[in-house]
Amino acid sequence: MKTEIPVYDINNFREYKTQGLVASRFGHYAKAHAHLHSPHRHSFYHLVFFSQGTGHHHIDFKQFEVKPSSMYFMIPGQVHSWSFASEPDGYIINFSKDYFSNFLSNNTYFHNFSVFSGIADQQVIEVDEDTAAAIVESFEDILKEGAVNGLLRDDLVRSLLLQIFIRAERASGHKIEVTANSYNHTIFRNFQKLIAEHYTTLKLPKEYAALLYITPNHLNALCKDIMGVSAGELIREQVILEAKRLLINLDLSIAEVADKLNFSDHSYFIKFFKKHEGITPEKFRKSNILQHGK
Repeated sequence: MKTEIPVYDINNFREYKTQGLVASRFGHYAKAHAHLHSPHRHSFYHLVFFSQGTGHHHIDFKQFEVKPSSMYFMIPGQVHSWSFASEPDGYIINFSKDYFSNFLSNNTYFHNFSVFSGIADQQVIEVDEDTAAAIVESFEDILKEGAVNGLLRDDLVRSLLLQIFIRAERASGHKIEVTANSYNHTIFRNFQKLIAEHYTTLKLPKEYAALLYITPNHLNALCKDIMGVSAGELIREQVILEAKRLLINLDLSIAEVADKLNFSDHSYFIKFFKKHEGITPEKFRKSNILQHGK
């Protein structure tokens, strides 16, 4: 029985790939990689645009509807799975973490995009007819570039991708105003990174504030301003998310999951999980097994 969530690297794929990029029509991709319908995660960025199809897409255990003119963005490390009710098609782009590193002088440029926030609710959008047509044109141009080896091909593909990102962000309705206070937004992004790195050992906002060289009040204020929730809530959300990812691994007992998350008492972990999710870890595990047929 397969119990762990597999992690796929961009080098696992053989479609059009150049310097850390994979581009394909989604219908072909879905058939060629049927194993990716089950829960998994990537070490790369992932973008899908649907031109047809129905069903559901789970990102970090949240369910979203699949339908034409819907787009899904994912960052490295997120867990997702597909369940289709009718045959899907569209476009898929995978690109490595460093794909834009030599192209953009501003290494925080992607902080401008809520679709790359790592927050599932902000990474799923629907676009109108005109925006969809423009995005499809960009995807088609990317696929054409993959079939030739023209002058500055990779730079053209990167510029086409940036057009897609910008059009999607404009259509998203997720308004994170970076220019209004870029300093605070940079701090917030660094806070997110620190949580991802230290969620097992640092549980208090004041501990992260010290690493960021700001006061706990400042950290809490900017989290509420940008996300509408407290710094403590964002830390708890990360712990819960990682708990869910670990609970998918049936080889781990509940006590072992609690230990990996640095809970000194597994009974406290159970209470913590139930308080924030409304069900026990064991019930969550069983419901996920039933849902995905593990």
